[in-house]
Amino acid sequence: MEETYAALALINNTDLRQFEMPVGSELARITYKQTPHRIYLLHTEVSEGLKGKGAATAIIEKTLRYIEDRQLKLVPICPMVVSYLKRHPEWNRVVYEEIPD
Repeated sequence: MEETYAALALINNTDLRQFEMPVGSELARITYKQTPHRIYLLHTEVSEGLKGKGAATAIIEKTLRYIEDRQLKLVPICPMVVSYLKRHPEWNRVVYEEIPD
């Protein structure tokens, strides 16, 4: 993760069902759906000013830590998250391996 993002907070905005990482006046976010033991990551988006600067990677990493810390299982729907998991198979430990409900 870029040093710029390491100290930034990950916010779970439960009203909008999205994780948010504010970066100055810009925002990176991942929308999700959650059940008691699983979390479905649906879409990753970064503000125009953050594109190509590692913000998407940073919010994905922070979100995966959040998921692991809460002992949830991940169902990756978002293509960006799926791509990240392919490059970082160590995170497969949080992936739900059965057919999602």
